[in-house]
Order: sequence, then structure tokens, then C-alpha cells
Amino acid sequence: MNRGFRAALLAAVACIAWGAASQAADTYRMMTGPQGGSWVPLGGALKDMWEKALPGVSVQSLPGAGIANVRAIEEGKAEIGFGNSISTVDAIEGRAPFDKKHTNVCQVATLYPQYFHVVVPADSPIKTIKDLKGKPITTQPRGNTGELITKQILEVNGLTYNDLKVSFVSYTDSVAQMKDGHAVAFTLGTTAPAGAIMDLAASRDVRVLDLSADLAGMKKLNPGYTLVNIKAGTYPKQAADVKVIGYATHIVASCKMPADKVYGMVKAMSANVPGMVAIVKSIDGLTPKLMAEDIGVPLHAGAKKFYSEVGAIK
Repeated sequence: MNRGFRAALLAAVACIAWGAASQAADTYRMMTGPQGGSWVPLGGALKDMWEKALPGVSVQSLPGAGIANVRAIEEGKAEIGFGNSISTVDAIEGRAPFDKKHTNVCQVATLYPQYFHVVVPADSPIKTIKDLKGKPITTQPRGNTGELITKQILEVNGLTYNDLKVSFVSYTDSVAQMKDGHAVAFTLGTTAPAGAIMDLAASRDVRVLDLSADLAGMKKLNPGYTLVNIKAGTYPKQAADVKVIGYATHIVASCKMPADKVYGMVKAMSANVPGMVAIVKSIDGLTPKLMAEDIGVPLHAGAKKFYSEVGAIK
């Protein structure tokens, strides 16, 4: 091997190694949600969208849950992920279930409203949360925002988990428990319509409880709660609107993520709303102004730059 050829070969190998290292440095871990929920497929869409829009960026999609995702970002175990406005604000403020103020969690984009469902068989005598006392229910694993809301709404009604028999499982397992009668109620925080509830409704008639009476008590626990409407016809044989407890799904990231990468991600999301709507209908009508909504979480510098440029914020 002549000296010139060898030098060229070594230079080529060095470039390849440098490129691989650079690519590895641009790999970001994204926390999504539990299997069966909307965050997993939406996370897949965001991964594809971001990797196409940002050459050299690779996104690793991982299962998670609202509360767990925020903790993972704070602790450096993930760079970006889904969150729920109510629990993320609790993290920023250092309120339970968080044991300290989270300072490395920044707002990227608000996406859509979330609906806290309490689902029972259509012929069930259960009408209110108080009626769940002494009965078996199913909800998400501990650390999921839906599980936290379940605990809180029981508290508002003078109940604790000790007053019921509770299963902390995936959406898929919850549906199975409802189908076989091992649970008389299924609680979850998700979109409307929820895929898991549609799955359950395909095998038996169900009913979503009206939670209007619980809003005042829930707002005392977290001012971020609102009352949202599940329109008649959202679920099979749903004849009337149902009011339930609501909050917002948003994307959060480590405040240490490079501003240019977050800028590119937000720009890609803004340009690809129809692709997200195909997975979560509630995203329909999303605009940069709605994405930039102030929910009490500091904006990431990259997101702030994009929203300022398009006039969504001043």
C-alpha cells in the first residue's frame, strides 16, 4: 500500500468515525405513553417527522407516562417527551407527587385537550364516584397521570384506594378486565374518542360518568383542571353530551437540548398538523398560537424563537 493511498484511507475512516460520533450525539430519547394509548402512535409520527426534518437527528421512542416522563427529563434519562399540563406544573412547583422543584423541564408545544374518563357498563347502577366504594376498578400503572387523577378524584369524594380494589395495569389489560367482569369501572386520561374505550364498546355497551360535580374539588387540588365536553355520539350509543375533567397534553424537553434542534422540531410540527390529526383527531385546528399557550411551564429557547418569528407570542 503506497503512502498516499494509506493516508487517504485513514482520512476516510476518520471521517466515517467522526460522522458516526456526530450522529450518535444527535440521538434523542423520547418518552411516550402506556401501550394502547394515543401517545405511542403519535410519538411514532413525531419521530418520523423530526428525523425527516432534521438531517442527522435520530429519535429513540420509549414507553412512559405523564409523571414518569417529566421525572426522566429532569434526571437526564430522556431529552424529550409527552406530558400533561397539570402534573408538569406540579413538577415545576415541586408539589406532590414530585419531591422537589424540577428546573430542567421546558415547554415545547401544547397539542390537545385530554379527557379523564370514568367508564362503566351501560346497565351499571354506578352514577357517581362515591358509588365506587367497595368495588373493583382498573386504572393505569402508578406514575401515570390518569392514575394520579383517579387518586385525586377519589380523595375529593372522601375515598382512598383502600376503600376499593384497584388494578394498576395497561389500557389493554384494563379493557380485558372490564370485558370479563373483573372490574366494574375503568378510569383513564386520554383523548376522545379513546381507542381503548372503543375497543371495550365493541364487545359491550358502556357509559361515561358525568364528573361536573367534582370540578370544584379537583380545582382546589390543582387549578389547571377544567371541565371539558365529550360530545354525544363520540362513543357508541352515547345519546347526550358528557362533562368530564380536562387538562392538556403537551410536549416537554430538557432545557439543555440545543435550541436549533427544538426550533426545528416545533417548526416541523407546525407544518405537519394534518399528519398528527390523522392519529389524534383532537389536534385538528392546532395553530402556533395554540401550541405556544402559556400553561405555567417555561418555554424552551428554541420553541420561543419559532413562536416569536411566526407572531404566536410577543
